[in-house]
Amino acid sequence: MPEVHPAAVVSSRAELAEGVKIGPYSIIGDHVRIGRDTTLESHVVIDGHTLIGERNRIYPFVSIGSPPQDVGYKGEETRVVIGNGNLIKEFVTINRATTKQDWSTIVGDDNYLMAYAHIAHDCRLGNGIIMSNVATLGGHTVIGDHAILGGLVAVHQFVRIGSFAFVGGKSGVDRDVPPFMIVAGERAKLYGLNRRGLARYGFSQEAIDGLKQAYRILWRENRSLVEGIRRVRQEIPAFPELEVLLSFFEGSKRGILRE
Repeated sequence: MPEVHPAAVVSSRAELAEGVKIGPYSIIGDHVRIGRDTTLESHVVIDGHTLIGERNRIYPFVSIGSPPQDVGYKGEETRVVIGNGNLIKEFVTINRATTKQDWSTIVGDDNYLMAYAHIAHDCRLGNGIIMSNVATLGGHTVIGDHAILGGLVAVHQFVRIGSFAFVGGKSGVDRDVPPFMIVAGERAKLYGLNRRGLARYGFSQEAIDGLKQAYRILWRENRSLVEGIRRVRQEIPAFPELEVLLSFFEGSKRGILRE
């Protein structure tokens, strides 16, 4: 059975799975569903149509499922969906979606959201992501698997950050960040391949060398992006990580960060 502290306020309509623990002074709304073995430490507010998976740990003063900070929102039944095994630290805010996209703000599995991080409406986060303290996402942001955002990072709405990318602290990101790359700076600029991160995650040396060669062709030789992609496909034998990188460009609407 779930364990609910006497000082918590939990709607009779909320669904709590076996092993859920709700700490004191937490407030759980009518349309909330929480999966097995998820723990809410204390003072956690979960509202709206919010689905939280299994084995999550949510620390004090977190707010999940509150209305989006969007002047066009009129109280529609949009959602937050959170996966399994996430660590959500103090004062994190995750807003429900608007009706402008898929009606869902989505957070995947095994993410580490540090204190005061903000996930705005309609964002979509993959798995294994680290958002450091006060990292902030504008609406409709997409973050790929195992990306790392440093402290005080601010990401413009509709920006995409690719898988295994690293965004340095205090960076303002206004365009798409390619997978496997490092960006940093007050107005973020591209600084090269995230070689140490890729090695840490077990990428082969061949893949790292191939991505480094692609980086040189795409960004160091001052060609147009279209010409650079054509040359990469001609000169580098295809491998999965390279296809991820090149496919990312094709979906860009805000443009790609360059040096």
